[in-house]
Amino acid sequence: QVQLVESGGGWVQPGGSLRLSCAASGSIFSIHTMGWFRRGLGKQRVLVASITHSGMTTYEGSVKGRFTISRDNANNTVYLQMNNLKPEDTAVYYCNAAGVVSTPPGEYAYWGQGTQVTVSS
Repeated sequence: QVQLVESGGGWVQPGGSLRLSCAASGSIFSIHTMGWFRRGLGKQRVLVASITHSGMTTYEGSVKGRFTISRDNANNTVYLQMNNLKPEDTAVYYCNAAGVVSTPPGEYAYWGQGTQVTVSS
């Protein structure tokens, strides 16, 4: 069994910064891609940023230049540094791990429980 535990959400004023962390634990041999999704009120869950095991990154257009995703492969942890936050960034942020090589033998995908990020004055 694999678990993803997120931390770092909260309230911040516009222009502020937050750093999200997500640690994967359990029977893990490797994780291909780790990423962050978000779901705003009344909206669908969408990809914010992702990073492969080799370090290739992808960002949603509205966060480019403001958010930075990174990961620590040795500790199966992914981070999302969010700078210059805007009210429209308010959402529940979910960690995702895909291509998780685990037991029973196979590849799996997992989600974290979500962490609230609120940007308001």
